[in-house]
Amino acid sequence: MGHHLGGRRGDRRCGRRDHQRRAERGRQQGRRLHQGCGRGQDLLIFSGATGFTGMPADVSRRIRRRVRAARRAAAARGDSGMTAIEFVLLTPVLFFMIFATVQFALYFFADHVAQAAAQAGARKARATADEHPGAWRGEAQDVVDSYIRQLGPQLVLAPDVTMVQPEPNTVGVEIAARVPTVFPGLDLTVHAQSAGPVERFVQEEN
Repeated sequence: MGHHLGGRRGDRRCGRRDHQRRAERGRQQGRRLHQGCGRGQDLLIFSGATGFTGMPADVSRRIRRRVRAARRAAAARGDSGMTAIEFVLLTPVLFFMIFATVQFALYFFADHVAQAAAQAGARKARATADEHPGAWRGEAQDVVDSYIRQLGPQLVLAPDVTMVQPEPNTVGVEIAARVPTVFPGLDLTVHAQSAGPVERFVQEEN
């Protein structure tokens, strides 16, 4: 009987020891599992930078949104940089085209004014050369100066007006003048000439 009770007590003690050992093993396994989960989570987050696999749905969505925002910001910075470079390269060409257009307009209008003044002076010279052989040059000069003052005094600069008589019965006007320029160092001149036969009144013979 005593031996039987002693055996039971020993079994109980062994059972308690086994229970304590099992509990200790469980705690150790729990620690290992926790540590493993921590390491696994770190590895999962590291591998999730490319695939986002195995992560919680909300965390994965959050990371994807951040990655997309970063890509859009990088693309925007790249586009703005290219736009700035294109603007820097094209600005001189654009300004050159604008100034060239203005210069062409100034030259065209100055040439038109010089031609009109030369034709007006030549008409006056042809009409007065027969009646006033010594005064037609002064009268034609006055007409040329009046035309230039009215049409373009700022476009026809320093006009050099010359009365020409290439043939005995032919008179005319020749004009040479400078044109204002928008490019430094550019020197442009216009030339205009108009001539014709002298007009004279001839009475009919009966």
